[in-house]
Amino acid sequence: MSFLVPAEFPKGFSNEEALEEFMTLPSQALVEDMKSVAGDLMILGVGGKMGPTLARLAKRAAPEKRVVGVSRFSVPEVRNKLEAIGVETIACDLLDREAVRRLPGLPNIIFMAGRKFGTSANQALTWAMNTHVPAIVGEVFQEARIVCFSTACVYPYVSVLHQGATEHTPALPPPGEYANSCLGRERILEYFSDRHGTPGRLIRLSYAIDMRYGVLHDVARKVLAGEAIDLTVGHANVIWQGDANAQALRSLLHCTTPTTPLNVSGPEVMSIHATATEFGRLFGRDPVFGGTEGGEAWLVNTGLAAGLFGYPLVSAQTMIAWTADWIGNSRGSLNLDTHYEAHDGNF
Repeated sequence: MSFLVPAEFPKGFSNEEALEEFMTLPSQALVEDMKSVAGDLMILGVGGKMGPTLARLAKRAAPEKRVVGVSRFSVPEVRNKLEAIGVETIACDLLDREAVRRLPGLPNIIFMAGRKFGTSANQALTWAMNTHVPAIVGEVFQEARIVCFSTACVYPYVSVLHQGATEHTPALPPPGEYANSCLGRERILEYFSDRHGTPGRLIRLSYAIDMRYGVLHDVARKVLAGEAIDLTVGHANVIWQGDANAQALRSLLHCTTPTTPLNVSGPEVMSIHATATEFGRLFGRDPVFGGTEGGEAWLVNTGLAAGLFGYPLVSAQTMIAWTADWIGNSRGSLNLDTHYEAHDGNF
């Protein structure tokens, strides 16, 4: 088996197939940890931005395990690609309690289902997906380990000078409907974890990077197009999506009862101004800036995760270089802005 080795990193990716092939190459550490995880794996909400690559990564790291991906599969191509690599798929509306009860009772759950984009247009649906679905999952899968994707948006804004919020930073009150619904998701899972003794972990993720999506993608695109870059929220943490997926899977070995949060992102507090300036150097053009750089941002301290997993394998500088190559060559985009510059939490 081939492993992810930093010395063998490519200089860029020629297409989406090459990108996903590299992103789902497991490290030896992930392979060893997956061997230590007892039982098979089910991924709820596998059809989102990160789900397909997480499922493929899990299957490559543990080909002997049963990996089941659950989603509505509104895009049939996603389901076809997963089945082609040996991931079983089940179409299911997770808002349907009886349909969830019919899912296989596997001992390991990665819970990725949720709603962010479009929250402002349909707040009720966002709350249903982010709080009602976790209640169903917490009730049905009492005997499983549940690693749930959450978000750094549950934290208040913190000073850009102090390395970000830790897991002990009080999560109240987050701004905006989306962040509040995500805190609701965490509280619901905490309740069921405590009530039933269900081990779990809440992955407070801050900006996973895929060449087709993410803070770096947004900044690079604007630099190349000569669009103004808003500095109101002038700092962010980012992490390579492959590293984020690997840490989520490895968290199955680090579940607690009751469930507890774990910050997952890159260790650097990245300046949007400095990042845009570097993209400008790589593109040979001067970035355009707007707004006044604030002293606070949504930032996380990832010291706890680093203690469990080590630092992410892909550095910030490598992600910048890859993104510049991808954007500069007009390759694909998911056309989903991260809205990292939104200070009011509305998406």
